[in-house]
Amino acid sequence: MISLAARDIGHNWAKFLLTGIGLGLLIGVTLTMAGVFRGMVDDAQTLLTNSGADLWVVQKDTQGPYAESSSLKDDVVRSIAGMPGVLHAANVTYFTMQVSVLRHEGAKETRSMVVGIEPGVLHLPGQPSHLLAGRHLTKSHYEAVVDVKTGFKIGDKIQIRRHVYEVVGITQRMVSSGGDPMVFIPLKDAQEAQFLKDNDAIVNERLRTALNPSFNRPSVPGLLDAVQNLQTSSRHVNAVLVRVLPGWHPDFVAEPIRRWKHLTVYTRDDMEEILVKKLIATSAKQIGMFLVILAIVSAAIVAFIIYTMTLGKIREIAVLKLIGTKNFTIAWMILQQALGLGAIGFVVGKIAATIWAPIFPKFVLLLTEDALMGFALTMLICALASTLAIRAALSVDPAQAIG
Repeated sequence: MISLAARDIGHNWAKFLLTGIGLGLLIGVTLTMAGVFRGMVDDAQTLLTNSGADLWVVQKDTQGPYAESSSLKDDVVRSIAGMPGVLHAANVTYFTMQVSVLRHEGAKETRSMVVGIEPGVLHLPGQPSHLLAGRHLTKSHYEAVVDVKTGFKIGDKIQIRRHVYEVVGITQRMVSSGGDPMVFIPLKDAQEAQFLKDNDAIVNERLRTALNPSFNRPSVPGLLDAVQNLQTSSRHVNAVLVRVLPGWHPDFVAEPIRRWKHLTVYTRDDMEEILVKKLIATSAKQIGMFLVILAIVSAAIVAFIIYTMTLGKIREIAVLKLIGTKNFTIAWMILQQALGLGAIGFVVGKIAATIWAPIFPKFVLLLTEDALMGFALTMLICALASTLAIRAALSVDPAQAIG
């Protein structure tokens, strides 16, 4: 009966192969969707790993700089650095925006996460790693290190808010939780870019302050200037990244900071839970729904094709039953065809997903265990889809062979 199944496939090989390719493209989409989810999780974990931090100190009652807004005074880092168990502490800012590169033919924009760091201090957490070319930040202003995914090159001039920065270094795999490439600039520039208003807003704010009699008192000279200077200076950061001393547990270091500094502190496990289980939870559910729909569609296609092929050889099946062929043998022949269709589809799908995954704008991570699970599910779906055709074949009357 194995040869009979092979002969039947060989008789309709074109239809069988084209169906397998069509099914394979559908399986390729399914594997890619799973890879997109894996890529989202990997981006989140890579963000935390590349930060080099053991603790994230953020504004009280917020969920950190990646999930929601957080604002701290930049002098908080000094008190945190003196806490027991703290090896290094560093201020950092994060904000996402369209960053454009200035060229003669026009401006090219890319959506990036701009990160403000202390320049020239490589041992602090938050510094870019995996440099492919160039150098790290050494000046306090107007230099940038960018991820290779931005498409920028060494020497490019990029526009961030009101200022122009020169790209001095290219890094790799430095992305946000959403997959946006990172652009590192000096902390003072990042504070100005994120928290300061534009020039027109500053002028209007100064006018409002000057018209306020509480701040413009003739008897208190210098008060108005002090207030206006305060309004045009930025002393805020989004988080303080902390690296603990070897041998210290992060939870033990975090507890005194929470208690005495009245701030929220997250460990690596806490941040993973926020990013993976909360921030991308909706996207994960949506991808899961797509996977279920694709599985149902795949099962329907296999069932329809196998059922059609079975109806096309009703007379042959009747002859087999007439000469005494067992029902198990006939069912096994149809099941073989369904499994063969699934095997061809999976091979085509795996090849297709591997080819087009690097083209996706988001990172697609194709894992071996996902492929193995996908193969097992494909075989299971094909086996279940063949039951309709098997039932039709077993109900054939042997008299139809001579009728």
